[in-house]
Amino acid sequence: MPGRLETEFRAKREAGRKLLVPYITGGYPGWQDAIRACAANGADAVEIGIPFSDPVMDGPVIQQASQAALEAGVTPQSVLDEVPGLDVEIPLAVMTYYNLVHHPGPERFAANLQRAGIAAAILPDLPLEESDPWCTAAEAHGIEAIMLAAPTAPDDRLPRVAERARGFIYSVGLLGVTGERSSLAETATDLAARLKAITDKPVLVGVGVSNAEQAYQATRVADGVIQGASVVRRLMETGPDSVGEYVAEVRAAIDAD
Repeated sequence: MPGRLETEFRAKREAGRKLLVPYITGGYPGWQDAIRACAANGADAVEIGIPFSDPVMDGPVIQQASQAALEAGVTPQSVLDEVPGLDVEIPLAVMTYYNLVHHPGPERFAANLQRAGIAAAILPDLPLEESDPWCTAAEAHGIEAIMLAAPTAPDDRLPRVAERARGFIYSVGLLGVTGERSSLAETATDLAARLKAITDKPVLVGVGVSNAEQAYQATRVADGVIQGASVVRRLMETGPDSVGEYVAEVRAAIDAD
């Protein structure tokens, strides 16, 4: 049976709504209020980044926020300890790297997420072929293991990614790290279309979706978007209120006919 995140996303998609998932770096000053601002302004879920010292998928903006959090003494557990107090109605996912799962072990990490009230997890450096131990532990604790599909994936790989994925499929918009870009890469909509053709699970585009206009473009093909660098930059520059204003702007754009 689908978990909470996938169930809600499917219901919203069925009702004609496009899905919006902002990313917030856990542990950065003001991150809790930023998540509340996202929830209050139309986000359908929030992806909480658990800072890690070697973030291979993160570009300069998110790296800077993660480094600041680490230097302030943030740990995976200190982020998770704050989650129950966020008091938001939307599902919350975490994004981090497999080293932080491997260290305590998949079973313990999944149990920690469950206790915190986390619905799903994204581990971008965990290959599909090595994902069984994590996915098994996640499933046992009700955590949806979101899988990533890369634009370079051959056609015969995508059904295997889709079959393993829970919650939604993270359609990686372009090769490279996260960050804001002047235009949406063609690969973003191309891959989303390829995934939509082979699965009915929700497909969300992330990496390189940099503003409201690009979010609109991506959601003409995909079911939704994940936005990281453009959200975190606003948190760092002007604080949680500006995050809420930006999420409201993107929400209005993707809701347009």
